[in-house]
Amino acid sequence: MLSAGGNAAPGNAKEHHDMNNENQEIDLLPLLRQLETELHRPAARGDRHRLDALLHEDFLEFGRSGGIYTKADTLDELPNEAATGTIWAQDFSLRTLGPGVAMLNYRSACQQPDNRLDRHTLRTSIWTLTAKGWQMSFHQGTPTESFAEKPV
Repeated sequence: MLSAGGNAAPGNAKEHHDMNNENQEIDLLPLLRQLETELHRPAARGDRHRLDALLHEDFLEFGRSGGIYTKADTLDELPNEAATGTIWAQDFSLRTLGPGVAMLNYRSACQQPDNRLDRHTLRTSIWTLTAKGWQMSFHQGTPTESFAEKPV
């Protein structure tokens, strides 16, 4: 907001910028949550071409297991992965890190056929807007204590 003298009033430019970031984060959260959870489903995990579209060329993952994986590793291994249950995800939050870069945080667990949750994990992904659209450039999974399942 401009003051009568034509300059930004103290504090207002930052407040306006913060409001814009909050609006961008609100708008972006459903899209990035959808892309993230697509990577949880067997259809995407088994499709090398879809994985290639979703993962940035410089993709790097620090896995829950402690392993480090590149895009090439993921494209080679994930399509051959044996299904071990459904991935449950909840408590998504988003933070804009800069223009075209956002960090998505959430909790996940493996939902077994008896509906029991195990392998509880805190997850962080960094998504980057490229000419190909939003691509995951970084992911980390950290083991955590069990959490209560929340309805979607």
